[in-house]
Amino acid sequence: MRTFPLTLAAALAATLLLTACDDGKTGDDDAKNADPANGSACAIDDLGVEVGAGAAPAAGDTGNVTVTLTNQGAQCTLKGFPSVDLAAEDGTTSVSPEEGAKAQPLTLGKGGTTSFTITYVRGEAGSAKSLAVRKASFALPGAPEDAHDLTWSYGEVARRDGSGGAAQASVSGFESSGD
Repeated sequence: MRTFPLTLAAALAATLLLTACDDGKTGDDDAKNADPANGSACAIDDLGVEVGAGAAPAAGDTGNVTVTLTNQGAQCTLKGFPSVDLAAEDGTTSVSPEEGAKAQPLTLGKGGTTSFTITYVRGEAGSAKSLAVRKASFALPGAPEDAHDLTWSYGEVARRDGSGGAAQASVSGFESSGD
């Protein structure tokens, strides 16, 4: 009578052990090998773009330009920061991520939204210490060749180190929106 429960317990343990075995892939491997329709990088052509601004009213003031993206395609993932360039007649400058910001992967289902914010210091009009920005371009992580252009109507942007310096601007990471 005692051998039956031990045999049953051994068979149950073997079954559980076999069930727990996997194909040797880790969670990271699973993410890398995800079905493209369920976890591929987001493409700019699949996203609706809306821009809202809290423009800086005067030189020295801080302004924010918020870009909201709505996924109109299959589920996709954003990993990293958006790349942002500010273009003026005398050149283009890249905007760095906010100091201390850490990019978090964000998955967007169809209809899902996210946003990022460009924060800038308004420059003095006509000053060599300002960049007369006319256009901002942004691209998604991993796809710098697919940039989306925005008309910049928020005034000049101050330079960090006077004339010739980089713009006093930064870009946030992607923020999740809604539930």
